Amino acid sequence: MCLAVPGRVLEIEERDGARMAVVDFGGVVKDVCLEYLPDLQVGEYAIVHVGFALQRLDEESACRTLELFAEIGLLQEEFGDPWEAAAAAGASAEVQR
Repeated sequence: MCLAVPGRVLEIEERDGARMAVVDFGGVVKDVCLEYLPDLQVGEYAIVHVGFALQRLDEESACRTLELFAEIGLLQEEFGDPWEAAAAAGASAEVQR
């Protein structure tokens, strides 16, 4: 399954002419292209699908959606083993950022 998942922008940089972000999906961190949301800022949330940020999202809605996805196991299905590793590591990944 390929879900659109909300995530929080941790860092933004230009990479090979594209605006890219490091995004936290409830403990799983991935690179995301910001070409469709060029004004997205660090700390904001966006819905991401296949590596592209598609729509800005408020924090409450994003957190509620991530909790629901985690509760029904969709994040594990979407992210596979990296999700399990991040969950096992707990908040240590967040502290390092």
